[in-house]
Amino acid sequence: MAVEPEGTPCWADAMFSDVEGAKSFYGDVLGWTFGESSSEYGNYTQAYSNGKAVAAVVPPMPGQEGQSAWCLYLASPDVAATAEKIREAGGEVLMEPMQVGDFGSMLLARDPSGVAFGVWQAGTHEGFEAKAEPGAYCWAEIFTREPEKSDAFFPAVFPYSVKRLEDDAIDFNLYNLGDEAVLGRMKMTEEFPPEVPSYINVYFTVDDCDAAVAQATERGGVLRFGPMDTPFGRFAALSDPRGASFSVIDVATTTGDMPKVSDVS
Repeated sequence: MAVEPEGTPCWADAMFSDVEGAKSFYGDVLGWTFGESSSEYGNYTQAYSNGKAVAAVVPPMPGQEGQSAWCLYLASPDVAATAEKIREAGGEVLMEPMQVGDFGSMLLARDPSGVAFGVWQAGTHEGFEAKAEPGAYCWAEIFTREPEKSDAFFPAVFPYSVKRLEDDAIDFNLYNLGDEAVLGRMKMTEEFPPEVPSYINVYFTVDDCDAAVAQATERGGVLRFGPMDTPFGRFAALSDPRGASFSVIDVATTTGDMPKVSDVS
């Protein structure tokens, strides 16, 4: 697999104080299996779907315990240069560029509206080994209360062009690389409780959305929205038992016409 173009979502991981519980939950809901934990790298444990690396779980470092959340990594050819762009665009570098053995280099950052994300410069670990297959990453959306800040920031850091979804009911933009939409940006409405911070919502692919929701709720997850039919697939938004938000989507079950998009001047 080739290294992903700059700005492409290329990896996802999450910290869990109860890693074994998280492995059990996602194993049941998404069919993941897990590799050996790497004690050299803080017991980082890769998740696999059909033998392909699709995500990872890791226990928090001492003093880092808190709300579990999925972190999406965006590809970069040079994390040090991306760190400078992040600062210049008004963002905050939360973890300075760091080499992770020969796997690659990473940083963690936050946009001016409070959205946390990672950046990954590939070494031997090039990122997702599968996408849009059952159990694998499919899509992600930036949920922000201050969309104008995210819309200014992300295209300043990554080579995105911005398209607007022509739908009066929602404030939704697409961040494109060339002709391909790689990220969504949704304005958070009053429906989101004020204590919910801005975040990136990661979608994982499933064969059957309703079955995945039933399995998740049976295992202590919480259904937040859906299941709902869309032109992109049937999806639902969930929180796992440790509070990490994610969505599941059956991309084979689609309803309705694709929405129109227009350029953002």
